[in-house]
Amino acid sequence: MNNSGINHYLNAAKRSMKWHQENIANMKKKKFDTIAVHGIYSMQESLDYNQGSIIEPMYMSTSQAYRDSDEMEAALGYKIPTWCYSRIANPSMYYLEGVLALLEGYGADIETSCCATSSGMAAIASAADQFLVVDQKNPDKPINFVATSQVYGGTFQQFAIRKDQEKNIEWRKVNNSNDIDEWAKLIDENTRFLYGEMPSNPGQAFFDLEKVAELAHSHGLPMIVDGTVATPALMRPLTLGADIVIQSVSKTITSSGFGIGGAVIARKNLTSNIDNDAMKADFGMYIKLLPNRDNGPNISPFNAMMALNDVRTIRSKVDQFSQSTLKIAEYLEHHKHIEQVDYLGLKSHPLHELAKKYLVLVDSETDPRYNKKVNRFGHLMSFRVKGGGQAARDVFDGFNMIWRATDLGRIKSVATIPAISTHSQQGEEGRKLADIPASLIRLCVGGEHPDDIIADIERGLSTLYGKIYPATSPEFSAGGASSATLRR
Repeated sequence: MNNSGINHYLNAAKRSMKWHQENIANMKKKKFDTIAVHGIYSMQESLDYNQGSIIEPMYMSTSQAYRDSDEMEAALGYKIPTWCYSRIANPSMYYLEGVLALLEGYGADIETSCCATSSGMAAIASAADQFLVVDQKNPDKPINFVATSQVYGGTFQQFAIRKDQEKNIEWRKVNNSNDIDEWAKLIDENTRFLYGEMPSNPGQAFFDLEKVAELAHSHGLPMIVDGTVATPALMRPLTLGADIVIQSVSKTITSSGFGIGGAVIARKNLTSNIDNDAMKADFGMYIKLLPNRDNGPNISPFNAMMALNDVRTIRSKVDQFSQSTLKIAEYLEHHKHIEQVDYLGLKSHPLHELAKKYLVLVDSETDPRYNKKVNRFGHLMSFRVKGGGQAARDVFDGFNMIWRATDLGRIKSVATIPAISTHSQQGEEGRKLADIPASLIRLCVGGEHPDDIIADIERGLSTLYGKIYPATSPEFSAGGASSATLRR
């Protein structure tokens, strides 16, 4: 080992760290939109390392080469900046992680870090599993966690099957997430974390995050929030007391639908009753370089760049989508064939006033269109069709422009029936807990004009009074390919 050779790189790394910290500190002074556009990618880095490319390049290589054995030794010991191998890290990943960490911490004097993952489900597992480790001093001690029952179907399966059923890690379900007493009574000495999805998919469950986070911290526990539906454009849980926020980057952040990804963004020096100082000091970097290095759930460079390119305009998109969704929800609220609309933006929603406290369009007070803080409630909503499950299916099948898919967060409007798709595997009892009847249609509103979306919903609803729309198809595609029906 050549200490003098390694020190050459260690000293350079210290100088580099200081430069990057100053660059990030300067970027944190900018407005939300500026951070979303630039992130941690600087003009100097572009000129020195990336051929002057204005847009962050995509690094598709699997591994990094080193100048000599001293640099390799320092890098593989995590003593200097490195990406070494793309299963662990990659420059393209760092650019995405850097901007998400800054956006989730925007508006508060906190330090944050991020680990981007291959999917939102990988993000949930990466966050939760670090707190569900066996107590080495007392290996037979039971483990539990407290989480809301109104969660995405994949989350329900991960908690109910992969953790509770397969590993005997008890999921203690909160049915009314806005009841602080229900949270409190489920916590005991074996609890490892509190977890909530807000607003929930698809039911729009919501809770007083500051109160629940305070409860968690009073027990020495971390608060984890899935903020996928709101995005940092409307709510930043870390600035409100949460320790970790989960993003399914596949959704609204990547509204184009080009890439799958997730992210774990955490405040540094988080609260936990686990005896692991490194984990608590910098959770995002810890899971990236250690457990996720070994388990391999981190994001690919290609998907990282797809997400990074979409995040730049997130505030304006969420603003537009939210306004359209409110107009559609108000139309449906008084429709004769609709028994209930679940959207926090409606004044009639029982959690509307609470949601107003938390869901605010970031920097709306400095936007010349508003010049004041304005509430926006996102672009996910659901509605329940009178007549039950078959009626909902008839309406759903009647859509012509709204896409029938399990996806959400797209620039194109997408609808699904959760009882037969995203939440089908959790069973009737699980759907009852989450308040997801067969008559519920989830709609994620895209960038189309809201009047055209309403017209397509009306087309679907017209099937309830006998309207039939025969399916048609051209014999040639718009690109010129002929249909198989023309084969002689």
